[in-house]
Amino acid sequence: MPAADPTAETIAAAKPAAPAAGRRPGDTYVQSFARGLGVIRSFSASAPQQTLSEVAQRTGLTRAGARRILLTLEGLGYVQSQGRQFSLTPRILDLGFAYLSSLPLWNLAEPVMEQLVAEVKESCSAAVLDGPDVVYVLRVPTHKIMSINLGIGSRLPAFCTSMGRTLLAELDDAALDRVLLAHPPTKRTARTVTDTNELKGVLAQVRRQGWCLVNQELEEGLVSLSAPIRDRAGRAIAAMNISGQVNRTSPEYMLEHFLPKLRHAAAEISLMLQRKA
Repeated sequence: MPAADPTAETIAAAKPAAPAAGRRPGDTYVQSFARGLGVIRSFSASAPQQTLSEVAQRTGLTRAGARRILLTLEGLGYVQSQGRQFSLTPRILDLGFAYLSSLPLWNLAEPVMEQLVAEVKESCSAAVLDGPDVVYVLRVPTHKIMSINLGIGSRLPAFCTSMGRTLLAELDDAALDRVLLAHPPTKRTARTVTDTNELKGVLAQVRRQGWCLVNQELEEGLVSLSAPIRDRAGRAIAAMNISGQVNRTSPEYMLEHFLPKLRHAAAEISLMLQRKA
């Protein structure tokens, strides 16, 4: 596999903290808190250590503003400094763990996913939708299949990933239009669907069939198959996938041999979640 490529920075780089799509800052919007989150998100695999100037540049803050936030985070134990370099500390994981531990789904899903990986000998992941992205909440890897290192908290664009399309297909027309208007699809490979109308047609098909296969639209050589995980009300609250290299596992082979196992595993997790609720 090639070494990490520029797409990794696109995925992992910080995104300025902003209100959710369709909302405008008002009296309840705490700008300083939003800026603090922006500083945290400015650290990534491509920028694990930053100077004060680099943090200010990546977040759009003044040096004085970035300094105040960094020193506050350092005082709370979320950031450490060595000379002119700042970096996150392991305590930052507490923020994500609070989310994961608040939901019973992931404890239920992990053994099922591990069994699925043992059967198909390919990686399996679970993700939730967050605006235009899917966020990985659980991953059971086998081989390294991507040039991008994926783990819990990793983000990928929803429009060209199987889990993303599985979850986008569940949105109503207005919500989907908002996402696509604010974040127009862009080319990732020669196969990537970027025409909005064509993409909507693909999502409609995903919704009808209840699963999604994406063949080399995110990254050359990568094929992925996903199915939804549903709550008691029938809402798709997450998606899980099987992903592999097309030269080892063709889309046709995935559909014939992996799809029934994947759908069974997703249904098993959904049922356990519904019983738990």
